[in-house]
Amino acid sequence: MDKKHRILVINVGSTSTKVACFRDTEPETIENISYGSEDLADYPSLSDQLPLREMDVMTFLRKNMINLVEIDMVVSRGGLGKPAPAGAYRIDEIMCADLLAGKYGKHPSALGPAMALSFSKQFGMPAIVIDPPSTDEFEPLARISGLPEVERKSAFHALNQKIAARRFALAEGKKYNEISVVVAHLGGGITIGAHRQGRVIDCTHGLAEGPLTPERAGALPTMDLIDLAFSGKLDKKQIQGRLVGQGGLAACLGTTDAQQVEEMIKGGDEKARLVFEAMAYQISKDIGAMCVVLKGEMDGIILTGGLAHSERLTGLIIERVRFLAPVSVYPGEDEMAALAAGGIRVLEREEGIMKY
Repeated sequence: MDKKHRILVINVGSTSTKVACFRDTEPETIENISYGSEDLADYPSLSDQLPLREMDVMTFLRKNMINLVEIDMVVSRGGLGKPAPAGAYRIDEIMCADLLAGKYGKHPSALGPAMALSFSKQFGMPAIVIDPPSTDEFEPLARISGLPEVERKSAFHALNQKIAARRFALAEGKKYNEISVVVAHLGGGITIGAHRQGRVIDCTHGLAEGPLTPERAGALPTMDLIDLAFSGKLDKKQIQGRLVGQGGLAACLGTTDAQQVEEMIKGGDEKARLVFEAMAYQISKDIGAMCVVLKGEMDGIILTGGLAHSERLTGLIIERVRFLAPVSVYPGEDEMAALAAGGIRVLEREEGIMKY
């Protein structure tokens, strides 16, 4: 295949905007625009963040002399939209309205498709998402909760979890649909999924379940949460902020930076050590739960995401779960390359675009 396609990739996370320009699957330039909690504190809603995030992307484009007229496609990480199978989806007004309104859950990833649609309208190139977090391949058993009014939902780091699983399968000389693995994505958000022969049949919810994370509270004792909600001390928006954005390490230790927490531990901070080990403990418990989902019939356990760079964290997890299956560690995220590769598949007509 001739090197001809130029793709702009946007990946908005809780504390960063990753943006890159690819020539086919090779990155020409890439940047991680980071935000501290203080940088975003003055923006009460997702929509309020949009001008800031878009301005920083435009600065990246100008700095690297990237002309959007020459871009063939914009590919964004998806948001928490309407549940649907994995694949490529065209970004449209309905998708962006759902994401920004938080119809299926609120997360800053909603801002990526909104920016992509804006560029698409201005410059005429198609804009898509690939394997969005709302990818839903759950089995019926996984949807049941203890209240008929409350159904368990699929919302996880589908893109990176599937990349890591495919990477593991390749190393084993197999295809993704030939393996069964538990994948733990470790980042600002943490999700842990059971992958069986190409489908994620169960997974912790990225905003409402699972372990505490650098900025999320994770699963909480429900009765105590109800008491807090009706205490009169916090309104609904404040409680939501405490659960997602200001929870986890941020609430317990005053920072979302796991590296800073490790420095605190090295300095003898006993509280930091205890909270950090509690995060590893809770991750390990959820890995064990997903091993049970797979009935123990699995090829391995995979740790991936930005926090997988931490040997302290992965070591604590491996110590607890290695008796269940071999553990592979793939630090970081290959999401940008995966998004670009998805765009190439669509441009080369190897994969179709679905309607949201």
